[in-house]
Amino acid sequence: MDNFIAHILVVDDDEGIRDLVKKYLNENNYLVNTAVNAEDAVAKIELIEFDLIILDIMMPGKSGLEFIQENKKKIKTPIILLTAKGEANERVEGLEIGADDYLPKPFEPKELILRIQNIIQKTKRNDAKRVIEFENIKIDLNKRTILKKDKEYKINDTEKMILEKMINSPGKTFSRNDIGQLIKLDKERSIDVIITRLRKKIEIDPKNPKFLQTIRGAGYVLWIE
Repeated sequence: MDNFIAHILVVDDDEGIRDLVKKYLNENNYLVNTAVNAEDAVAKIELIEFDLIILDIMMPGKSGLEFIQENKKKIKTPIILLTAKGEANERVEGLEIGADDYLPKPFEPKELILRIQNIIQKTKRNDAKRVIEFENIKIDLNKRTILKKDKEYKINDTEKMILEKMINSPGKTFSRNDIGQLIKLDKERSIDVIITRLRKKIEIDPKNPKFLQTIRGAGYVLWIE
């Protein structure tokens, strides 16, 4: 795990399970917070940025599945479901709506640790791809920033979506329609304005773009190699 110490939130209404999972994780050098239900978990997430959530499905009040439906798009944190025997349908539904893995109770502590390690390592690899450096420019999609010649620019959700799509397909031309469908916007002029704003943050000379270029009659392309 290198020197990286993951911070994990354990959400379960069963105090015995919470204490047991916390003990296992602490013994393997993870930082751990616990929550007794979905509402408690939301409160913790608003205060702390966790690397992973271990989530029970069946809890009083809102279930683990309801928690995922309401918060997954917002928190973007990997989730492992803890499920009781006979909850096969709930496991499938949980994976379909955004959970990353599941572990049925009772579980082996070693298996839980291995699943945690696999997800965190995968997340770290994916995050590394979201930090791009070329010439004197650094785009960090995780932090939503562009660093250009020691000056930092913030990027909003729309700009992040466009950059992420282009970075994952370097050299590919995206039409205004492609971009419009991505960001749910059908006004070409508004798309041009967004691209112009991005150029001011990326280009050394925005009026003569080197990286985020226009392909006449086709759209836009990002050259970063």
